[in-house]
Amino acid sequence: MTDVSPTASGGRRAEVFAWVLYDWANSAYSTILITILYQYLTTQVFQPEDWWGSTLYAWGIGASMMTAAVLSPPLGALADVNRSKRRWLALTALGGAGGSVLLALLPTHWTVPILVLFTLVSLCFELSLGFYNAFLPEITTEQTVNRVSAWGFGAGYIGGALALILALGLEVGGRRWGWADEAFRLRMGILLMGLWWGGFSLPTLWLLRDRGQPDRRQRFLQAARSAMHEIGHTLQNIRRYRMLAFFLVGFLFYNEGVQTVLNQSSTFATKELNFSTGELVLVILMIQFLALPGSLLVGWLADRWGQKPTVMACLAVWVALLSAAWFVREKWQFWILGGAAAMVMGGTQSVSRALMGNLTPPEHTGQFFGFFNFSGKATSFMGSFVFGGILRLTGSARPAIVSLLVFFLVGWVITAQVNVEEGRRQALLQNDADS
Repeated sequence: MTDVSPTASGGRRAEVFAWVLYDWANSAYSTILITILYQYLTTQVFQPEDWWGSTLYAWGIGASMMTAAVLSPPLGALADVNRSKRRWLALTALGGAGGSVLLALLPTHWTVPILVLFTLVSLCFELSLGFYNAFLPEITTEQTVNRVSAWGFGAGYIGGALALILALGLEVGGRRWGWADEAFRLRMGILLMGLWWGGFSLPTLWLLRDRGQPDRRQRFLQAARSAMHEIGHTLQNIRRYRMLAFFLVGFLFYNEGVQTVLNQSSTFATKELNFSTGELVLVILMIQFLALPGSLLVGWLADRWGQKPTVMACLAVWVALLSAAWFVREKWQFWILGGAAAMVMGGTQSVSRALMGNLTPPEHTGQFFGFFNFSGKATSFMGSFVFGGILRLTGSARPAIVSLLVFFLVGWVITAQVNVEEGRRQALLQNDADS
């Protein structure tokens, strides 16, 4: 196999810039999804009093995440076989962006096509992250991976916030410009989402390059068989990646806690503190902007403390925040908790991604980041199920949000077993054996 280790300089600056830019690009989907697109589906495609809107929105996201969890490892391995991560990234990124544009153009009464397209766009987004993340070990060194990963998340939070501001501007300004139809104004926000995602993805797809060349180019079905063989070989020899296995299971739990807090904190704010929609949007924007310095700070700490101690410190902050949530009674207290969460939100994910990069054999970045994507999505229902169940039983979001502590504590205990140096040695040893 051709050597795929990163250059001594940590990769070309243009490639690092291009890689970071995709976080900026796809974050328009993340922020507009939970605001403009949600409002469009639940108030225009369906009537506000019709519970099917919210239900099918949740089911569509859930179906796409579960499908992405199943497809990510084999597609990642397939990308490794033919050194085609960039091609798969282009297919999923531009497919999602193009689908978003088409979603904005479909008539509002085309209910079934809209729901199918919405689910496919969400699937493209989830799959693209696996191929995108797999480039990280190839364009960085152990010395630069924390900072580059942090810059990616930071750029994503700023890009997502700016895209949301522009989309809200179209919604508010459209009334002054004579756009009387609310559905049309919301569709313009969705159109912006697709154009932002696709347009800012182009430099990424132009500048990023797969490292190395395959021994021989394989046709799709042959490459698919080779990819499945590689996955089977990895699973049969999982004991060779013991540290990586510990980390993936730990990440599965604490990432589920992070994602559920982000998804359900609005329920806590509205049910317990009577936040209005406008106030929630302001909190979201505050979190988006604070997450940039937070990501960079955590990346800086990872350079000095090490990746694992930094992850453990972030988890300790999450435990403290959820414990404090029980005592929150005023809106200003929620603002403080939101600001504190923003400082570790992106950092927890960026250092986890960087740690995954260090534990991954360089020859198999697509496959192993496929498992990383699987770990982040496979149990995506669990946190929401626990939160919703306790909310239903108690009638209060306060014990429901505090119940998420269990995910952080279990993740902390499992991640504590990870020896990063041993994991790195295992990855490089297996990489040499496969070369």
